[in-house]
Amino acid sequence: MADYNSLRTLSVPRDRRMILPTLWIFATLNYIYCDVFSLFFDKVGQSQEATMSTGPVLFFAVVMETGMAMVVLSRVLPYLANRWSNVGIGILLTAVEAWSLTDGTPTPFYIFFAAVEIATTLFIIWYAGAWRRGQGS
Repeated sequence: MADYNSLRTLSVPRDRRMILPTLWIFATLNYIYCDVFSLFFDKVGQSQEATMSTGPVLFFAVVMETGMAMVVLSRVLPYLANRWSNVGIGILLTAVEAWSLTDGTPTPFYIFFAAVEIATTLFIIWYAGAWRRGQGS
């Protein structure tokens, strides 16, 4: 068992090419679990009819795919493209998630997941925006 002194010397990974994809995985898992919860626990017992046309559904599919693509892109893009794609996609997904809270009255679990997702993407925006060349690349 590790004692206090050995725990103090543990190094935290500083490589942004490792941390950013991990954050995107975390955000994506939250999006998925929120959607699963919504399917099972939102308006329980009521049948819901799809009211969106295929255009908006495709738009949201593309938006969600951008976050999933960032898992890979954060590992392989060169520094500048990596930095700005993380900031840009982070802004996009933060805005979409914040906008989703304005549709009707969200359930408490949805608000919880949205808060975690927004906090994660805001951290991604800050973390990537503060990334300087040669700093964990």
